[in-house]
Amino acid sequence: MDRQSQEKLSEVGEFISEYSSHMIGCGVHTSRVIRSAKRIADTFGYVVNINVYQKTIILTVLNPISHEHYSEVKDIPNLPISFEHNSRLSALSWETYDKHLDLSTLRERYKQIISAPSVHSFFVLILVGIANASFCQLFGGDALSMGIVFSATITGLFLKQQMTAAGINHYIVFIVSAFVASLCASTALIFDTTSEIALATSVLYLVPGVPLINGVIDVVEGYVLTGFARLVKASLLIVCIATGLSFTLLLVKDNLL
Repeated sequence: MDRQSQEKLSEVGEFISEYSSHMIGCGVHTSRVIRSAKRIADTFGYVVNINVYQKTIILTVLNPISHEHYSEVKDIPNLPISFEHNSRLSALSWETYDKHLDLSTLRERYKQIISAPSVHSFFVLILVGIANASFCQLFGGDALSMGIVFSATITGLFLKQQMTAAGINHYIVFIVSAFVASLCASTALIFDTTSEIALATSVLYLVPGVPLINGVIDVVEGYVLTGFARLVKASLLIVCIATGLSFTLLLVKDNLL
């Protein structure tokens, strides 16, 4: 009995659509998602075609022998960036291809990956705070500015986490988070310290590096529509960061002169 007769076309198609949309949602560039999906489909003797857009994917899985096909339009979930899911899901496609995993085993491995506990939010707060404080020192900030940036980053990121969990529009989240973090960092103006550097580095944790990188990769590899959509979204987030920082500068401009 061949693999196609063992695994139904629709079931394989449903899994690949869920798998692909999750990879896109957690920050994987388009070509990697398509390669991984094709690898899984090839394991079961099927051919898959995927069109990736900003909010949805359109997928068609074809049986090259019977010419039956399964098509689905799948919404891309709004997930946090996860390099762990990125690498483990990609590795899962190779494991499926090399070891010829059956669909039930593949589903079980997939659920184990996406349901694994994420890094504790408190741990993320501390690490991001240390990272931003390190940027402050890198750009010439002194020890006092580093401490102020550390506390400002933790405050802004905590607010961002809470607002995101509440389902608030992410553009508003970025504006408010940038404003609060920079406003906290503006306390550096009270002391004889490198206040300008503290203000500038307090919002660096919001810079959308992954969407920018993925957008460039997509454009270079020929997925121009998806790439430009990602670049536009990243650019809007940068504008939101600048807006939040501008509000703070308007409040403290007299002390900067």
